[in-house]
Parts: sequence; C-alpha cells; structure tokens
Amino acid sequence: MNTSLLSDRLWPASGASLGRGAVLAILGSLVVAAAAQVNVPMLPVPMTLQTLAVLMIGAAYGARLGAATLALYAFEGAVGLPVFAGFQSGVMLATFGYVLGFIPAACVVGFLAERGWDRSAPRMFAAMLLGAAVLYMPGLLWLSAWIGAEKAIAFGLLPFIAGDVVKAAVAALGFPAAWALLSRH
Repeated sequence: MNTSLLSDRLWPASGASLGRGAVLAILGSLVVAAAAQVNVPMLPVPMTLQTLAVLMIGAAYGARLGAATLALYAFEGAVGLPVFAGFQSGVMLATFGYVLGFIPAACVVGFLAERGWDRSAPRMFAAMLLGAAVLYMPGLLWLSAWIGAEKAIAFGLLPFIAGDVVKAAVAALGFPAAWALLSRH
C-alpha cells in the first residue's frame, strides 16, 4: 500500500473517518502543547520545541488535517486552556500571532508532504524553512502591534533563526528516515 502521509501509513483511514481525524487532531494538539513546554537552552534566547511539533504535524497529517489540528490548538489556548509556552493561554498575548501562524504553516508543510517532500532530506529541509517563514508573518505583525516593527524583528525573529535551521535539519533527517524504516516493513 502506497500512502502519501505518515499518518495514513501508521493508521490507515477506512473511508472518510471523522473519528480518526478527530482523534489525530486532539493527539496532535496535545503534542504541540507538550512541546511548547520544552525549553531548549540556546543563545541568544532559549527556544521551545513547539514550532518543530507544529511543522512535523503538518508534514505527518497533510494540509487539511494539519491546519485543523493547529486551529484546534489555537482554539484551546484562546478559550483558556494553558497549552501555550509557559502554560499560558488567551488571545491577549504578544505571541498569539505566532499561534495563528501555526495554522497556515502546518498547511503549507502538509501540502508539500502530500507531494512527497517529506521523503527527501533537502526538500523536507526546504519545506520546514518555508513553514517557519509562513508562521512568522502573522506572528511578527501581531507582535509589531505590541512593541513596534523594529523590536518585533529584533526580538521575535532574529534570535530564532538558528533554532529554526536546527529544527528543519531534525525534520529533514527524521522524516526520510521514518519513511525508509516503514518501507522495510
């Protein structure tokens, strides 16, 4: 059986399974919430594994389910569940724009994974960097409203570029390796 997504390969869909999609979306939102709490010390600022989880869910789930999963995550935090980094919640956070950016970012990476980009290290690396760029757009716009555009770029983009490159490399190695392992079984 040749499926286009890791989620399909690991849990094959039987027709249009709304229950399967709901379970995957809930599990994915929980993975993102857990990853948001993992602080990795880096210079000049620490990073979380949240964006790695966001983009990997997009790649594993595809454009539609990936975007739906991140919309669910944003909704969970917007209504007060402490799922954002530092166990925060709410829409009145300076970082909420990035959470909104997770939705199109997962969609873009998922779209590319549906076309096989997750099976090639260079293409997966490019997909992850593109996804990161997409999530920065609403994130920086929202943050600019709080602290101004110059500070938003200085504090909300530049310190995270190195971490995004590392995360892209992790996914670029991990997804093709997962596909290679699955093709053996």
